[in-house]
Amino acid sequence: MSSPLTLKSQVPPSPRRGFRGHPRGLATLFMTEMWERFSYYGMRALLVFYLISGGPDGLRAHLPGGGLGVTLTTATAVYSVYLAVVYLLTMPGGWIADRLWGARRTVTVGAVVIIAGHFVLAAPGMTSFLIGLALVAIGSGLLKANIAPIVGHLYDRDDPRREGGFTLYYLGINLGGLLAPLVIGTIGETVSWSLAFVLSGVGMALGLAQYLFGTRHLPEASNRVPHPLGPDERRSLALRVLAVLAVVVAFYGAVAATGHYTLTWALLPLTLTGLAVPLVVLVRIRRDRDLTADERAKMRGYTWLFAAAAVFWMIYDQAGSTLLAFAKTSAAATIGSFAVPGSWYQSLNPVFIIVLAPAFVWLWLHLSRRRRQGSNAGKFGAGLFLIGASFLVFLIPMALASGGARVSPWWLVVIFLVQTLGELSLSPVGLSATTRLAPRKYGSQMLGVWFLAVTAGDSVTALLSMAHVNLADTPAVAVEGAVAVLAGLGIYLARPYISRLMGSAA
Repeated sequence: MSSPLTLKSQVPPSPRRGFRGHPRGLATLFMTEMWERFSYYGMRALLVFYLISGGPDGLRAHLPGGGLGVTLTTATAVYSVYLAVVYLLTMPGGWIADRLWGARRTVTVGAVVIIAGHFVLAAPGMTSFLIGLALVAIGSGLLKANIAPIVGHLYDRDDPRREGGFTLYYLGINLGGLLAPLVIGTIGETVSWSLAFVLSGVGMALGLAQYLFGTRHLPEASNRVPHPLGPDERRSLALRVLAVLAVVVAFYGAVAATGHYTLTWALLPLTLTGLAVPLVVLVRIRRDRDLTADERAKMRGYTWLFAAAAVFWMIYDQAGSTLLAFAKTSAAATIGSFAVPGSWYQSLNPVFIIVLAPAFVWLWLHLSRRRRQGSNAGKFGAGLFLIGASFLVFLIPMALASGGARVSPWWLVVIFLVQTLGELSLSPVGLSATTRLAPRKYGSQMLGVWFLAVTAGDSVTALLSMAHVNLADTPAVAVEGAVAVLAGLGIYLARPYISRLMGSAA
């Protein structure tokens, strides 16, 4: 998930030299983001497997030992909280770049923290796992919030190469997502969990080396702090941060000292924060008196899209938990005579995106020329319907595997295909709508608001898992699929009302 931001460049275009006709800095950012996504998706492909390895669900999945041995329900909660926190931290990540370090330095710090997190993850035990996971989440929030804006700095607003540059950048994201499960996932499943985590860190280190080597090709605007904090603001911020840390340390110290600490104590506050922050942010923006009546109406329309996106990501992100566990426990481990590691299914989505994204670009242009492009709400309704339909399709292989049989892997291929069609109907449209609907006052913050939809959706998944709802059971899958389908139909039927609220941005 990345966004083509429109930021004015300080570097004049040079069509004769650079990266495939683009500024040379694009190659630097392309490779940096590819390696960061290689690191991120590699860990995502093996995270749930590592957690359940050594436990009852790990034995059922025929995983090697050496993992943490938790149940699939607990693993889903941990995985969902991790994803929620990564996207939650993009907002402070962007703020830190704007007020403290600048985008270029913030990306560097983020990469270093990610590398450290992966090496800590390689150490055995739950404590090192949670610390390492926290470091990776913090580093990802710092990096993800700021590398796309640097891409925007490479181009003037009216540079005709701009959208093509972001397309190449997005290709780097999906190339990293494609390769990571094939390499990192395979090593984790068949050789060593620790080695897989180390290789994820090495991947990020390669990305950092590429980034530091190529910084001379990046625009000077990426090295500036747009709105630096004054000395008094810095002191006030330091005191607030220290106060919060003191409260957190004192609270968890007391919980641990009394023998009441469990994993839930670490996960539940983050989950509740992931639900509260999106709500508070949306309410604050909608009630801001500085907004015009037109901007308030657009934000009311945007709230519908935000809610739809949260439901979408709640189901979509279970590709790395519910679907991946089913692939390992209930799908045939071979296609013909070729063995297929469970983590490889995570590569299907980037493959489908690379193949299908150009077709969707052509489709939207074709419909636009015929004045039949449709509204954002209609496309969101279609995306939500498709993600729900994918879980209803999922019920078929679940039923076939209910007696312990192994089902054809092609069922999962179909499910991932339907989900990717839904993603292409909703995610790029949502990014575009976010930038066009953003009130003038919040123009630079709205990308972070969009990412909060992911946080909200994954927080719901985590909360259900912590309430001991087994999301891998047939009733849960059926309910989620039905809710998404009905919500998609509801958004589609409400599209005239939503479009009126959004006006020309609909």
